[in-house]
Amino acid sequence: MSSAPQSALDGEIGSLGFPEHLRAVLDWHFDDSTGSPFWLRKKATLDFDPRTDITSVDDLRRFPDVSGELTRVRVDELIPAGSRGRPYGVFESGGTTGPPKRIVESDSRARSLPWVNSVLSGHGFPDGAHWLHIGPSGPHIVGRSMRALAEMRGGICFTVDFDPRWVKRLIAQGRRDEADAYVQHVLDQAELIAADQQVGVLFITPPVLEALCVRPALYDLLKGRLGGLIWSGTSISPTTLRLVEEEYFPGIPVVGLYGNSLMGIAPQLPREAYPDRRCVFRTHQPQSVVQVIDPETGVRTEVGERGRVLVHLLSQDLFLPNVAERDSVVRVGTPEGGFGDDVADIRPFTPAGTTVIEGVY
Repeated sequence: MSSAPQSALDGEIGSLGFPEHLRAVLDWHFDDSTGSPFWLRKKATLDFDPRTDITSVDDLRRFPDVSGELTRVRVDELIPAGSRGRPYGVFESGGTTGPPKRIVESDSRARSLPWVNSVLSGHGFPDGAHWLHIGPSGPHIVGRSMRALAEMRGGICFTVDFDPRWVKRLIAQGRRDEADAYVQHVLDQAELIAADQQVGVLFITPPVLEALCVRPALYDLLKGRLGGLIWSGTSISPTTLRLVEEEYFPGIPVVGLYGNSLMGIAPQLPREAYPDRRCVFRTHQPQSVVQVIDPETGVRTEVGERGRVLVHLLSQDLFLPNVAERDSVVRVGTPEGGFGDDVADIRPFTPAGTTVIEGVY
């Protein structure tokens, strides 16, 4: 039996410098023996050779943004030939701006989780605590990630699932009362768990967190018991975040996770390094690189300026360069030795004439 092709990407993520990582990614995805049918077909339509002409992060912008095709392409076409035999999962985006995008994933995201875990340790998250994940699972990769993080820290992960697309549909149709009732249905389930189980870490989306804080029975079960709280999935206002941190759950680490199915997880960095900003987020480079660009000109913004998120996913499982995301952020700076941007003040990016419904995720 022949062994699987070897790649420099098989090692620990981050063990290669960015130029070496980029070269290995391009060699893997555009070699006829290891690349996916999707990218090998695309290669014939490009006016450059990815393996010789792409040498920097800025060169990645020569690729077309193919993320729109992820709503309909067969997932078999996305799997690299060099990865045949490895278990793959299919995950989807939230569908905020239209039909959900599908990605394939073997273990690249999971291999980033020890780094995310180390960031949580830097915030003072407890070890050995059980987690309660009140958020999407099913086709959304975040549920798998939270379960794995809980297990890394020696805990068990309880889950309350919900369908964010249904809530967005209700809001779009003006059925706000039904959307609110659905959130209460989600919290009913969380209350059943919290009543009998020792929950020490909570993952929750900001709209559901706001509803939890004004639901006395559930709030009373969790206050004083939690050793850490993670919010993610939608933006949160500075006022709401201050209330959560200082009034509702004081004295524990309250940490945001920015990210999505295409980008992966960008955890909030400890605030000591950024005393002027409440939440600064960083992707796991060199596998996930974010650049902040002017939405009109495409030029990278200066530090301190607001722009649109541009994502380059450079993993062994999937190559997705030059993806214009649905988020507007402030560029905080570039990590020392890094190539992407740290970001803050995340909001939905809303082009003129469009409406974005965040819903509950």
